[in-house]
Amino acid sequence: MSRSHSTSLGLGAADHASPGDQATARRRILSRAPLPRVLPWAAGPAWFVAALATWRWPDADDFPDTNQLAALFLVIGLALTAAAALRRLSARAPWAIALGLGFAAWEIVQAKLLWLPRPFFGTPQDLLDVFLTDWKRLGDSLLHSLGLLAVGYGTGSALGIATGVGLGRSPRVRYWVQPVIRLIGPLPPVALLPLAFVLIPSSRLASEALLALAAGFPTAILTWSGVAAVDPAYYDVARTMGARNRFLVLRVALPAAMPQIFVGLFMGLGVSFATLVVAEMLGVKSGLGFYMQWAQGWAAYPNMYAALLVMSLMCTGLVTLLFKVRDRVLSWQKDGLKW
Repeated sequence: MSRSHSTSLGLGAADHASPGDQATARRRILSRAPLPRVLPWAAGPAWFVAALATWRWPDADDFPDTNQLAALFLVIGLALTAAAALRRLSARAPWAIALGLGFAAWEIVQAKLLWLPRPFFGTPQDLLDVFLTDWKRLGDSLLHSLGLLAVGYGTGSALGIATGVGLGRSPRVRYWVQPVIRLIGPLPPVALLPLAFVLIPSSRLASEALLALAAGFPTAILTWSGVAAVDPAYYDVARTMGARNRFLVLRVALPAAMPQIFVGLFMGLGVSFATLVVAEMLGVKSGLGFYMQWAQGWAAYPNMYAALLVMSLMCTGLVTLLFKVRDRVLSWQKDGLKW
């Protein structure tokens, strides 16, 4: 049987499998092709090119840390070469190559040729210099942002879940709380920023309250939707076995509504990120948002880009952590949305 015929049979069989099995089958078939086997070995040389261009091509200006940047590119290239030798780079090889060539192009365009206006567009050396010289302030800003987000988002999520359960289970709670949610919930939290700073004496407490509102509204609505969608037969079966209202909430309503609850948590986390940055820029005198505003005021654009990178890693890490928790709690859901 020819290779093309066997490949077509493999793909045909994969079409009748589940989506996860289809993706696995296609990865196995494509991994036999010559090009994917070569790609991991091209990742290291891509970073070697960036290191060579950084080290040997003269800078157009007196930029800091050029040799350190070239050494960093060289270390990354060696690490990728070792990963290719250990066969641990097949899936990420295209991205590793693109990043290496992208850094090389950025270095040549800006540090060597100065094609983009400064100081609005920095060089890789500028970004590295910020992390080497101002890492303490960046780390302190990151800790302040994480602390503010943890209190506000955690409080809002807990209150949102409790409110959603009450709305889904109690007509009395629904009568009194639903109009308030309709009135206040759809408002953008940042629109309430001036009012919050007037009513709450502490700017940090005001920011935490707005973060709680940002996280609580979508969590409450999605929890309510999940609890209301639970089949009443589940409650009837539990009652016939002697279950009380607390058991119905904790062991029936919440587990059944958990997929919807996590959707609300993800939505609330995204809104909380935006509220956090605005609150730190306008009220709280600490955090990554405040650091970015300070950097912009002094035209320290490399510092602003470094803060953006740290903020991006923070947000991505928190979303990834939430997905890990969801995958553990909802382990019975297969082929769901992945991050």
